[in-house]
Amino acid sequence: QVQLVESGGGLVQAGGSLRLSCAAPGRTFSSYAMGWFRQAPGKEREFVATIRWSYGDTFYADSVKGRFTISRDNAKNTVYLQMDSLKPEDTAVYYCAAHSGSGNLYYTNGYNYWGQGTQVTVSS
Repeated sequence: QVQLVESGGGLVQAGGSLRLSCAAPGRTFSSYAMGWFRQAPGKEREFVATIRWSYGDTFYADSVKGRFTISRDNAKNTVYLQMDSLKPEDTAVYYCAAHSGSGNLYYTNGYNYWGQGTQVTVSS
């Protein structure tokens, strides 16, 4: 199985930037798509962004369009989430997930593998 590891979370001020990474050490991604989700305390996990691996096309939640960018590096087996113009409402645990090729890309049920999550905190 693919083991996913997120990194890059931390504490930043509003308006700042942060880049998250998701890696699958020792194995090339074979997933149809990779996605980022986030979960704030007391709330359900929500879709943030996704990228279709072979195509490279991307899709974003309305709340992050124009501020977040998802990208990939095939050689490094790594997916990135560049977050700019961060807002306090972006504060959450961010999760990387792998999709096997069937199901809706915007919901958690379609993803088979998940990382442990990385905390992002944006202060006002």
